[in-house]
Amino acid sequence: MSDKILLVDDEAGLRNVLGLSLEDRGFHVETASSGHEALEVFSRWRPDIVLTDIKMPGMDGLDLLQSLKKDDPDVEIIMITGHGDIDLAIKSLKFDATDFITKPIDDMILDIALKRAKAALFSSSRRL
Repeated sequence: MSDKILLVDDEAGLRNVLGLSLEDRGFHVETASSGHEALEVFSRWRPDIVLTDIKMPGMDGLDLLQSLKKDDPDVEIIMITGHGDIDLAIKSLKFDATDFITKPIDDMILDIALKRAKAALFSSSRRL
């Protein structure tokens, strides 16, 4: 596993701060500001984990989740929201998201979500 993460959020400030935080944790990070840009980055870079905001203009995080899972069922996707909407959390988990975290992002909760995603990657037959 290469520890590559694609971070998708329409807020530049969050992409910058969270991107640096992920790099400090040893991940190789690429960012995208929209769902459509994320699909382009994903197709050429093939990260193992995607962190995506749910509410974005244009293609939202749920649409991105479904599209990525259709392309690569083994990709681990962690959903991020600033809205704390439990209905969206349930929907994202039904669409096979790995986890769901809320903004502002708590470091301990992020670490737990990342550990779950990495554990799921190790159990995936594609990556063994």
